[in-house]
Amino acid sequence: MTKILNSTIEDIDVIFKLYDEAIVYQKTKFDKHWQGFERTLIETEINEKRQWKIVINGNIACIFAITYEDELIWGVKNNDPAIYIHRIVTDPLFRGNNFIKVIINWAKDFGKLIDKQFIRMDTWGDNEALIQHYTQSGFSFLGLTTLQKSEGLPKHYEGACLSLFEIKITH
Repeated sequence: MTKILNSTIEDIDVIFKLYDEAIVYQKTKFDKHWQGFERTLIETEINEKRQWKIVINGNIACIFAITYEDELIWGVKNNDPAIYIHRIVTDPLFRGNNFIKVIINWAKDFGKLIDKQFIRMDTWGDNEALIQHYTQSGFSFLGLTTLQKSEGLPKHYEGACLSLFEIKITH
């Protein structure tokens, strides 16, 4: 049975293990990768119920984070009522399950409940494989943006050129 649940503080070691595995994997697929995350960031997301996990038969198969504001990346579009999805990581034992579609379906339902109109994501601007994956999964590619400021964001955002994606939530 597959469930999407809020991550708990007891999950934090698994979350960081999955981030570490994801960074190793990213290095084999692309020339850019995450540079690690502050424990306080993940603790805050857990406490604010913005860190999520996909659980299959009692095992954490995938994690992701959400936020409701992303001004440094989205600029004036940040004023739109949106859910911003970040840091999707799949446990290597569960790769190939296309969790992006599971997350999209969940985000549509969750977004309706909290009166949001968009699901949004970003990735590196030149990551063609992820751009194609996200558009094939139902996101519209909105174009590129180069960050002018990244203070408060994870280190890998410094000076980044990003691809932006969006799905309209129909109510």
